[in-house]
Amino acid sequence: MRDYREIPMWAEVTPERWNDWRWQARNAVRDVAGLRQVLCLGREEEEEIARSLDRFQMSITPYYATLMDPVDPRDPIRLQAVAQGAEALEGRYEMADPLAEDANSPVPGLTHRYPDRVLFLLTDRCPLYCRHCTRRRLVGQPEETLPGHHVEAGLDYIEHHPEIRDVLLSGGDAFLLSDQRLEEILARLRQIPHVEIIRFGTRTPVVLPQRITPQLAGMIARYHPVYVNTHFNHPRELTPEAVAACGRLADAGVPLGNQTVLLRGINDCPVVIRSLVHGLLKARVRPYYLYQCDLSQGLEHFRTPISRGIEIIEMLRGHTSGMAVPTFVVDAPDGGGKIPVMPNYIVSMAPGKLILRNYQGRLCTYNEPVGGEDRTGGGVCSTCGTDHSGMAAQGVGTLFYDRSLTLDPVAPAPKGDSAPHRVLDSPTPIT
Repeated sequence: MRDYREIPMWAEVTPERWNDWRWQARNAVRDVAGLRQVLCLGREEEEEIARSLDRFQMSITPYYATLMDPVDPRDPIRLQAVAQGAEALEGRYEMADPLAEDANSPVPGLTHRYPDRVLFLLTDRCPLYCRHCTRRRLVGQPEETLPGHHVEAGLDYIEHHPEIRDVLLSGGDAFLLSDQRLEEILARLRQIPHVEIIRFGTRTPVVLPQRITPQLAGMIARYHPVYVNTHFNHPRELTPEAVAACGRLADAGVPLGNQTVLLRGINDCPVVIRSLVHGLLKARVRPYYLYQCDLSQGLEHFRTPISRGIEIIEMLRGHTSGMAVPTFVVDAPDGGGKIPVMPNYIVSMAPGKLILRNYQGRLCTYNEPVGGEDRTGGGVCSTCGTDHSGMAAQGVGTLFYDRSLTLDPVAPAPKGDSAPHRVLDSPTPIT
């Protein structure tokens, strides 16, 4: 990490201003001229950056800029922040909205894909526009906060859908809103009886740790249970400032998780990921997901084969604490949802017996219990006393609890919604 005072345009900035998150956000590096102050750029690289900026915005906080190696164009921090010429290319399978968030949006800014939870996008602004961003079709195009009447429409939708128990606040980055505005939204959500869990998805602890003030952490603590998932991709991002920001949230009782995106040339290596997850646990952040990079436009150069992610999980499972092993997931195109992908530990199976392998490659026999309950056809469960024949709304679970032989993967839109959208895990069984 460089001393910011070594960079000419920030040489006269006082520590008080440097540590003001609003100053950091206002003084983000957004163009080639600003990058010249921070990095050693060749003419060809400048031309490639300019081509990329014709399509996608760039924004790098001064803090995060000091983490970049000024002379190494393959620096993993630099690759995440600085526009590249490859972004102007479009891969064969890439899409503007690969996760079909817009198609599953009953009101502006809100996505209802899963039955019991919604994604609420409160702003298009981010302190850093990650070059691998899934929502690059939205963020910074232009930079704005979701209008108040749209926020009200989203809150009204949540209030009138009692199946929603979990709300994820994101964007953009919701932590770019003021403490006062965030508290207004949290207070409204806490007035809705069926909302049990509130979560934030944010990268501010990584790229703008100054935003995680004691005041913000204290305000969030008034509305527990509130969870925060952040987004560290490389161990070099775990600076003392970032770790301290996570600590302020943890001290306020906020459970922290991390969602890492697997990126070619940045972290697609078991050694790098192991160092990252160990550092996260020391910072009181639980590794949650390792994401396969999405099929958004201009990201072909970042994507790795899925086999690389499986290899990384193989080299973690059993070789380190289970708490350090994230779930490797593919967020399926067209709104298919997160699909876990992992090494195969079941070698073979027969009635009453499984052959398993452990992390060392050792084969083990596991004998099933005799006389396990057959729940085929539904009926009242001897454990919980409920009739499981009504489990048809649980996706593949339908095939366990009724006599269906096949499963129709197309779910009809729930009746009475203000806009057509699809909710996963509510299939109609074919009998």
